[in-house]
Amino acid sequence: MAQWNQTTVSEFILVGFTDKPLLRISLFVVFLAIYVITVLGNLGMIALIRLDPHLQTPMYFFLSNLSLSDLCYSTVIVPKTLADFLAERKAISFTGCAAQFYFYAVFATVECLLLAAMAYDRYVAICNPLLYPVVMSRKVCIWLVLASYLVGCANGMIHTNTTFHLPFCSSNVINHFFCDVPLILKLACADTMLSHILLFMISSLIGLCSFLTILISYVYILITICRSSSSEGRKKAFSTCASHLMAITLFYTTVLFIYLKPTSSSSDGQDQVAAVFYTVVIPMVNPLIYSLRNKEVKEALKRIVRKKGISIEA
Repeated sequence: MAQWNQTTVSEFILVGFTDKPLLRISLFVVFLAIYVITVLGNLGMIALIRLDPHLQTPMYFFLSNLSLSDLCYSTVIVPKTLADFLAERKAISFTGCAAQFYFYAVFATVECLLLAAMAYDRYVAICNPLLYPVVMSRKVCIWLVLASYLVGCANGMIHTNTTFHLPFCSSNVINHFFCDVPLILKLACADTMLSHILLFMISSLIGLCSFLTILISYVYILITICRSSSSEGRKKAFSTCASHLMAITLFYTTVLFIYLKPTSSSSDGQDQVAAVFYTVVIPMVNPLIYSLRNKEVKEALKRIVRKKGISIEA
């Protein structure tokens, strides 16, 4: 942290999306609406899982932590973006930029690893149901979530230290709406090869290991489902996996596009669209996916509402 004062750059300027006043106001309204839905949806999912005893299972324990992760990494990005829509000068301090990226990296990593843990949970539940209470015990679930946060903190610390210890002595304009390492590295007036290698290697290791865990889990799940003689059992298995598969597809499509493509093929416009999708849209969509496409969540919501004296038609 002490070395950061050696740079001549004390703040960064975030270009954002547009300088047109009317368009900025329109985008502010859209982003604000999305963020409000994100906060209400994820807090609602967390509260629902905590309040309903029928949802006290490993799958929903992971889902509540996924909602917390969505809420946190959206909050790291969106409030600052909303403020910038209304500001004439879209500046962020050097330390603020480092902090924003650190927490973003932490919670994005947690999200990635939690999706893998949820896939493993579905594998054990469908392929080894008799061992499920033992394999996915409360202690194991807590350790999996804790490990996700520890890896996230380590990942964020590595990238933050290697990037923000570089000297920045020329441009301080980031052509993005938040502090993201690939674009910050372009502003450094030093050799960034090590930082680029670390970014690619660590992102690849975390992303591909998680993706392989998910892929292998679902291959075994698909084999087990196909071997099942019960059509009702196959339908139930597919329904429990559908929401998770949708969340995985949305998250990995955008994140792998950003971090595992060659730097030479980078397009600022494409990167901004993808970044909006996984920092703003996905945190809003995830609780909707899990509530609208999950029968147990909908039934739990009905039970909670009925306890408040309100009748809901099935």
